[in-house]
Amino acid sequence: MRWLRFAVLILVATILQTGFRDVAWLGNPEIRPDLLLILLVFFATHADSRDAVITSFTIGFAADLASPAMGLMGPRIISFGLFGTLLSNLHNTISLKRLPFQAAAIFVMGIVTAALTHLLVRLRAEPVVIHWAQEFFWQPLLSAVIGPFLCLPVGWWMLINGSRRVRRRRRWPFR
Repeated sequence: MRWLRFAVLILVATILQTGFRDVAWLGNPEIRPDLLLILLVFFATHADSRDAVITSFTIGFAADLASPAMGLMGPRIISFGLFGTLLSNLHNTISLKRLPFQAAAIFVMGIVTAALTHLLVRLRAEPVVIHWAQEFFWQPLLSAVIGPFLCLPVGWWMLINGSRRVRRRRRWPFR
């Protein structure tokens, strides 16, 4: 894993995620894609299992930093880390290389991570105002539509999609 490239990618995604607060998607400024969720699914399905666990918790930390509306640090670290690890283990048995399967994985992961995040917030703090349709349907749906198309440039940046050149050993001329 190229950790410096990963750190730059997460930093850029976190800055863009917080910058999306003023952009109106689908006519509603409250509905915006979750770039960190897209990256969670990408790294859970493309990295090896040990790196996928590390990246899942790191992306969850960045998601907690990017969403100050929750008011707590930790619910997204736990939900992204837990479900990213689960998706990484499931990826060993189920292939998610086609675009519709990646979109479905992003949509389902958006719903389950939002559900666990809100459950953990309710257990820890005062009740938080939740826009159910936005959190559990529109945001995962918009992320699922945009996500598979972002996987190609992310794979290129991280050199994961088989774009590495294999160095061949030079053969001796007398063999």
